[in-house]
Parts: sequence; C-alpha cells; structure tokens
Amino acid sequence: MKIQKVSITDIAKKTGLSTTTVSRVINGKGEQYRISKVSQQKILDAAKEMHYVPNLYAANLRTGKSKTIALIVPSLSNPFFATIANGVNTEIRKYGYITIISDSDENPDNEIKELEQLNAMNIEGLIIAPCGNKWRHIKEVYDQQLPVICIDRYFEDLDLPYVSSDNYDGAFHATKYLINNGHTSIACIQGIRESITNRLRVKGFTEALEDSGVSNYCIVGDDFTIQNGYLETKLLLQQKVRPTAILTLSNTIAMGCMKALKEDNVRIPDDLSIITFDEHPGISFTTLYSNRFSLLKQPAMVHSNFTFWATSSFPVSRENSSPRVSSSRARLVENPTETIVTE
Repeated sequence: MKIQKVSITDIAKKTGLSTTTVSRVINGKGEQYRISKVSQQKILDAAKEMHYVPNLYAANLRTGKSKTIALIVPSLSNPFFATIANGVNTEIRKYGYITIISDSDENPDNEIKELEQLNAMNIEGLIIAPCGNKWRHIKEVYDQQLPVICIDRYFEDLDLPYVSSDNYDGAFHATKYLINNGHTSIACIQGIRESITNRLRVKGFTEALEDSGVSNYCIVGDDFTIQNGYLETKLLLQQKVRPTAILTLSNTIAMGCMKALKEDNVRIPDDLSIITFDEHPGISFTTLYSNRFSLLKQPAMVHSNFTFWATSSFPVSRENSSPRVSSSRARLVENPTETIVTE
C-alpha cells in the first residue's frame, strides 16, 4: 500500500482554512497570530487524522535548525562503538533530536568526506571518534562554531573537548596485575598504532614493565580487529618460548586471540593468562572459552552520557528543552577503567 504524503495544502483544503493559517498553527504560532482556539484545534485534529508529518528539510531552511546531531565512529562492527552509538542516540532522543550515525571504516579519507556531507546537512553538533591523525577537517567545523566533541579517541595537540577512558592508567595497572601474578614474559597485541588510545595503552604497558624490571616482552599487531588478534596470537604460539600472558588492547582483538588459543588447545589460565580492554554484554567470551580471563571495563554508556552533556553545550544551557552552545572551550573527561576477573 502506497503511503500518501500529506501537505499543508491538503490540510487547508480539508479544513477550509488558508494555507498561511494552517502553516502558522502547525509551526506553533497560532497564538502569536491570534488564530482562534477553534481554528487551531480544527487544524491540529485534521493533521492528526491525516497523519501529517512536517517537512523537516523545509523547517531546517526556515529556522536554521535541523534538530540533528552527527556521530562518526571508526567501526560499528566493534561492539564498543556500537554501544556508544546506542547510548548517544538514546540520550539525544530525550531532547527531541535525532542522530545521524556514520561509520568511517577506520579510513581517514572516508571520515573527511562524511564530515563534509554531514556539515552540509546543517547538523547542530558533531560527536566523533577520529580514526587517524588528520584533524584539520574537524577543527574547521569547530571554528565555524559547530559544537564538536571527540569520544574515546582525541588529539593531544588540538584544543577540542573529549571524553575518553584513562587509557594509560588502565594499561599500566593491567600489566602490573599480570606481573603481580608471577608473569615475566608478556605479549601485547595492539590496535591501530597511531591512534591516541593505542599509544597511551602501549605506554602504560611498557612503563609498568620498566617499573617492575621486566624486560622479556613484545608488542605486536596493528589493528583493532578479530583477525589481528587471531593472526598475532597464532604467531606468538609458534615461538619457541611462548609468552605466559597476553594483554590485548580491545575486546575485538581478544575475540581473535581466544579463538586462536582454543584452536591450539591452550588452557586459560593454566597455560596462558589473558587480560583485555573493553567489556560488552553482547559478546559472550564463555562461548569461546569456558575458563576465566581478566578484562578492563571501559564505561561505554558513561562515555555516551558524558559526551551528550559536553556536546549539547559548553556549559549546558537549555531553552525549550533544546541544547544550546556557549563559547567556552575544551573540557575533558577521563573515565577510569575497572579490572574484572570473569569466571
């Protein structure tokens, strides 16, 4: 069945009122133009009966407001970013806004093109987990007074607000946890090397080792993917002297790692211990491995709530339940990680 699009003209014909009168009532200006209560109700009843849906693009042109926030993430296939997207969307919806979600596929060129297109749609804010070292395209829209906040990943040399975990501290204490449990041969499977999250986690890993006088370690990998975790673990298991513990820098890497360990009948934690960043309720590690492992929980939903708070205004100010932005500059939130041992 074809759905018939209803226009203001259609409502005017049904009610016998002018299109101007209908338009003013539909746009909430009935009282301003002293349109009678009877006419206003007649128009609203007809609009409801005819399933009228406002033309948001026309309203956008008229008011300069789109009621949309853009969210760009590196990969929606990564459960961590999928959780963030869900949280941001849920929070923004409370204020009558919608979220346009874009996946850059860990490609900086995609990110640049997508931001150009989104900005042309008159978005009212941008939340972004940048996937590379390029930041000029982000700074350009920020300098144009578009509210922008980075989530999870950010730029150390750019004055932009961001919300992220304390990546250094998390990796440092995760490595100390392994060392305190007797491990002196530890491997780290990292993600994308140039990303700020990866660099801080690697720094925390290496400085914890140096602080404890442990010199037998290695850092391998180059992507936050299951495939990277799987292949690098296979290579580690082929070494004459295997590591006794592995730190993986994301849950997706951990998934690949544990698949490789299962295929080689490596028992956790009897033969090898594993600790990883990220937790996600949609991933059941026990379906891959029945023994225990440890994880660093990153509060993805907390990221989402803090991000909307910081993006909607600097500081928050609401008028008619709508976010508004002041001219304040960068604010950062670094959420702590939590070490959890699963059974």
